[in-house]
Amino acid sequence: MELDAASRSRIEAILQDNRVMLFMKGSPALPQCGFSAKTTQILNILLPEYATVDVLADPEIREGIKAYGDWPTIPQLYVDSELVGGCDIVSDMYQQGTLHELLGLQLPQKAAPRIEITPPATAILREALAAQPEKRLWLSVDARWSSALALESEDDGAINVESNGIVLFLDPMSAQRADGLKIDVEETLQGHRFNFENPNAPPPVKSITVSLLSDMLKSGDVVNLFDVRPAAERAVASIAQAHPLDTEATQVIEDLDRDAVLVFYCHSGVRSQAVAESYRLQGFANVCNLEGGIEAWSLEVDPSVPRY
Repeated sequence: MELDAASRSRIEAILQDNRVMLFMKGSPALPQCGFSAKTTQILNILLPEYATVDVLADPEIREGIKAYGDWPTIPQLYVDSELVGGCDIVSDMYQQGTLHELLGLQLPQKAAPRIEITPPATAILREALAAQPEKRLWLSVDARWSSALALESEDDGAINVESNGIVLFLDPMSAQRADGLKIDVEETLQGHRFNFENPNAPPPVKSITVSLLSDMLKSGDVVNLFDVRPAAERAVASIAQAHPLDTEATQVIEDLDRDAVLVFYCHSGVRSQAVAESYRLQGFANVCNLEGGIEAWSLEVDPSVPRY
């Protein structure tokens, strides 16, 4: 297929805007093929964030990316605008540790973590393993500190650890994150649900009310307040002490101590929650999202701020 100039420019713009870009079928939350699922599983272990394009929803990109990199299959992983390869290459690089190096990550030590499985969780897991004795029980802790259990056939390159007679298999990155993890179970309306208490996970994003933020600002507390909205929205309404989350602000945040108080807001609190979560995953311990955003600020603190 001949790649036209418009498609090439579009692909190049996508790659320029995203250091790690995966062209896949579906999304990381809902992959539409096994190869895309396996590739996202690897990337989820390594990275808290990366960009994706669902080629099934974009026929132009689906055909164009094959011609662009002269690579006939999907998924395709690009890093720094360079084609890495498809699922098999990504898997091999992950096993060899070269993918870690490419992404600027340190190779984890292959050490067995300390994991506690409570008796109620042990009973349920033992029953699941007895029903599928040919399977291995895998524990993963991804780069967003989300833990999951799954029954899989493979155990190559895995670290295994035993707790209460249950053998868990982990990839090295998960093992490093899982030291001290406690696995329990609780009853819900939908049945049993596993709980994972991980002492290594960064603290969750805190929710802060507009009245509390107002008090903090008035008292002179050190608050790094950032407005994540685009310029057009900021021009309509803003909090005087806030800084736009632009390139300069991003660098300021990067230079702050990891225990600095960061507060993010948007119009209603949805977009800022996502931004706050991204900084939590970068290791900041006091990340806050403003409840209700600028809308709540106008209603409860400063009526002179226009609503929109």
